[in-house]
Amino acid sequence: MTPSNSTIGIIANPTSARDIRRVIANASNLQITDRVNIILRILTSLSSMGLGHVWMMPDKSGQAAILIRHLKREHNLHHSFPKVSFLDMAVTSTVDDTFTATRMMCEAGVKAIIVLGGDGTHRAVVRELMQCGSTIPIAGLSTGTNNAFPEMRESTITGIAVGLYATGRLSADEALAHNKTIEISINDGERSDIALVDAVISTDRYVGARAVWKTESLNSVFLTFADPQVIGLSAIGGLLQPVGRRAPGGLAVHISDDIKQQKLILEAPIAPGMIRNIGISNWEVMPANKPFEVTLKGGVVALDGERELTFDDKDKVTVTLRENSFFTVDVTRCLQTAAAWGLFHSSPTTAILPEGDTCHA
Repeated sequence: MTPSNSTIGIIANPTSARDIRRVIANASNLQITDRVNIILRILTSLSSMGLGHVWMMPDKSGQAAILIRHLKREHNLHHSFPKVSFLDMAVTSTVDDTFTATRMMCEAGVKAIIVLGGDGTHRAVVRELMQCGSTIPIAGLSTGTNNAFPEMRESTITGIAVGLYATGRLSADEALAHNKTIEISINDGERSDIALVDAVISTDRYVGARAVWKTESLNSVFLTFADPQVIGLSAIGGLLQPVGRRAPGGLAVHISDDIKQQKLILEAPIAPGMIRNIGISNWEVMPANKPFEVTLKGGVVALDGERELTFDDKDKVTVTLRENSFFTVDVTRCLQTAAAWGLFHSSPTTAILPEGDTCHA
């Protein structure tokens, strides 16, 4: 297949799935070699679709070095991969690397960005894309702790779907899906941020260990979608009133440890291997573009499972659902459409008969 001139980006967070929730919940930890193998499978799929060039985020964890060794070895075995280029950027081993890599990939004109990480990594990529005013779609792969946003899927299939779009076999209308965000605003935009899945209001007054895993301090949860099959604080909404990723609106859930205010007690898997009882005082649908004002007088806002913004009794905090905020590659629809249209078919030129004779078609 003739290589395409299109390029894509790969942002693989080498430190995802390393927060405190992995320790306290006995969850598994993805090793660097496992991440490299995932990337190699993606590259194989992209090559099979004819994609010729990939930009990657560098790192200091050894992930890039191991990948380079594998690519050289596999090349000597006559395996085909796209050309892989690492971005020329200073590596800080913080979330700033993700911001910088996303911005540089926008400038390089990539057709899509494949993201390996958890909810926090995907949020960082989307936030930077939105700040750049970019409509570049992302395709997510779950390699974090709580993976409510990136769907669990074999990387080979994700690579094929991205390749179908990036090489022009499928148009944006055929391959991409709109996604919702939660917008947090403090004092009418003095400080602001977004969440892809959940914005949680907590009575904590500090950021500290960023991951949220204690339920005693929870005050409310605002959700873009609520899926009963996910792990994390978004599971609270999913087990109350499911809301689809593509469905209009979101869900607001109010939490209380006061038995007089509780309507029910909900058992929810808030982290891998961690199921907790949550006292629910109320829940309601969140229409798009309607600000919900936070009534708690001081606390912290956690975005997609990580504490990010503190506020006190003098601050006005609003939470607003936004629809059609960014694009993702709809892997399921891409594969279904490509199969229905016969995009994986080709005409045989040579058939081998059982006797070993050759018959030319």
